[in-house]
Amino acid sequence: MTTAIGYVRVSTKGQGESGLGMEAQRAAVETHAKREGMTLAMVYVEVESGKRADRPELAKAISHCRRSKGTLVVAKLDRLARNVAFLSALMESKVPFLACDNPHANRLTLHILAAVAEAEAVAISQRTKAALQAYKARGGKLGAELSQCQNLTEEARQRGARHAAVARAKAAGEAYADLAPMMQGWRTEGLTLQQIGDRLNTEGHTTRRGKPWNPVQVARVLERCEAE
Repeated sequence: MTTAIGYVRVSTKGQGESGLGMEAQRAAVETHAKREGMTLAMVYVEVESGKRADRPELAKAISHCRRSKGTLVVAKLDRLARNVAFLSALMESKVPFLACDNPHANRLTLHILAAVAEAEAVAISQRTKAALQAYKARGGKLGAELSQCQNLTEEARQRGARHAAVARAKAAGEAYADLAPMMQGWRTEGLTLQQIGDRLNTEGHTTRRGKPWNPVQVARVLERCEAE
């Protein structure tokens, strides 16, 4: 009786945690093995993009097949790979494998199907990028912008703005920790904001963004010192 080693893959962590798509793949592998009179020894589960070749669970499944002289069984060819070069390397490994959606496919058919799957993956990626670019060009918001604008309440947005302001102030305070005492001393001596800025520039000091000092920036640092 032939030993079957199952391999199922989903592309995202969310799908892996929810079981979305995974149970259907497992059921297809189990049904095929039972119908063909194969002993299903193990089903390896991978949560990884089909574009990547470094898949540890697939490597384990292949090693298991070699040890047991078994057959690698996947529910669908595109769950195994959407990359012709990867599929070719797998075929060269001499590990027999089959896809439940096309169990009688020969090596040429598998290469063609893999090429079609790879081309479709590229086309999907290109269509998605083009759609997102067009959406953004129309003023649409993506990612963090979308969540901030649509999913957050006004209170949450204000709280986020306050936290961001505190973080900026802290970063500025840390950036000028060595200069602030000198600036306060010069101000106490009667130097104007412009004179303090000129002195900082003469001594080779810049702002944390690499810009020359001006009276407004000097005033902000002194205001933060007084607030503390």
